[in-house]
Order: sequence, then structure tokens, then C-alpha cells
Amino acid sequence: MEREPGHAGAQGLRRGWRILRPIGLAVQVSPPVQATFDRIESLAPGDVVLVSFDYGPSDGPELDPLANAVLRHCYKKKLRVVGLALFPLGGVDMAINRMNQVAAELEARDGIDWVNLGYKDGGQAAMKAMGDDMHIVFPTDLGGVAIDSIPVMQDVRRYDDVELAFSLATNVIGEWWINLVNAQFGVDVAVGTTAVSAPKYYAYLEAKQAIGVVGGMKGASEYEELVERSYPELAGLSRTATMGMDVQSIVHLIIIFFILFGNVVFLATRRSQKGDA
Repeated sequence: MEREPGHAGAQGLRRGWRILRPIGLAVQVSPPVQATFDRIESLAPGDVVLVSFDYGPSDGPELDPLANAVLRHCYKKKLRVVGLALFPLGGVDMAINRMNQVAAELEARDGIDWVNLGYKDGGQAAMKAMGDDMHIVFPTDLGGVAIDSIPVMQDVRRYDDVELAFSLATNVIGEWWINLVNAQFGVDVAVGTTAVSAPKYYAYLEAKQAIGVVGGMKGASEYEELVERSYPELAGLSRTATMGMDVQSIVHLIIIFFILFGNVVFLATRRSQKGDA
């Protein structure tokens, strides 16, 4: 029986897609990630979550999947999301891509369900000023629309109007959110960060200055798992961190195999040399 032209190519693409999909390795959720998820899950529809994109493209492979998962969680809970960045590339690139993608997936409405305020220079000075009036710090959104005319920002002027600040950070900015915004304004702060930066944030978690920490691709895969467990209708959406962890786990197993194989070969060779002697 003759196959249609292109059949083999299409079959190859399907095989490739199966390789890229999650293969179902168990995901064990750690307490800091569970605490972060539970805090967002406890919020009521209409509550405000401030998401600060304080990272750049080099850290995207670890933090983009987490940003997607957190935004999906917020939109499914009907929370209002206020996005901003205190890191230049976070506002120019990361926030635009993540917020637009997830909003399109879940039909969240720009200006009503979410807003991207863009990047603001000044670091801690900008953070402190936001505690007095966000509308002065960000007079317009990223698209130049006056902040006072954006429905989602009508009753959001200072930290008192925000239930949670979530910083996606790879540098000291995540610590600023804890040391300044939590300590001085009493806002709950959660931090999503790269695996190499995560250990320093656990001290803040133990001191109750942060309500949760999501570290690296492993933490992002745990958050993806929690979102999918609670909202099965999102199962068809991408789980990039979970796919990454599957690959990483397989690579670790391959490395362990070759280490064991190398030792077996070495011992066998050594025994053979002793026998010849």
C-alpha cells in the first residue's frame, strides 16, 4: 500500500512532539512552592496581585515557565494582575511576552483583568514612591494610556490596595521587595528566582519576611503541577518547566549510568591485568 507524500515527515514530527511533551515523571511539591500557591489560591476574585518582572532573557528558561504558571493561576482565580519591572529588560521584553501570551490563552482583558505598567528606573526609590502613589510613579501604562483611565487601576493607588507582590528576580531586586516593601509596608511578598539564587531567599522564608519561594526550573515544574491539579481544564497548555525537568532527570540517569559503566570497565580491566601478571 502506497503512503501519501509527506506521510513519513508528518509521522516524524509526531514522534518529535512526543519527545518534547512531558513524559509523566512524578513531581514532588516542596513546602515553599506549596505556600506560594496556597497564598494565591486563598485570594478572592478581584484582589490585586502585583507581578514584578525583575529578570532578563538569559534567565528566561528558568523564570518564563514560572511566570506563565503564576499568571494562569491568577487569571483562573479572576484576580487582577498589575505587571511592572524594575529591571530594564524585564519591562521591555519579559513582561510583554509573558503577559500577552497568557492573556491570549485565557482571554484575559487588557486594562480590565490586567495591565502592564512597563519599566521604571530608580530601584528602591521607585518602590518607596509606589507606597505613596503608584499613579505618580507610573502615570501611563506601557502603551501610553493614562493610568487614571485604566479600569483595573481605578482603586489601586498604593500597596494597601495590593494583596500580594510576586517578584520574578535573579538579582538583588527580589531582596528589595522583601526588605523594603514587606518590611516597611507590610505587603506579603513571594519570590520566584533561579536555582542558583534560591538558597539566599530561604532565610527570608524562615524569618516570615517572605510567604513563599519558588526556585529554578524545579520549583516552576512544581507550580505547574499544582495549577494543573487544581484546574484540569488547563492541562492542554504548555508545561515547559516540567518538560525541562524530564530532560534533566533523563540526562542525570544517563550520567549515572556512564559513571557506573566506567567503574565496571575499570575494575574488570584491573582484574584482568592482575590475572595476566
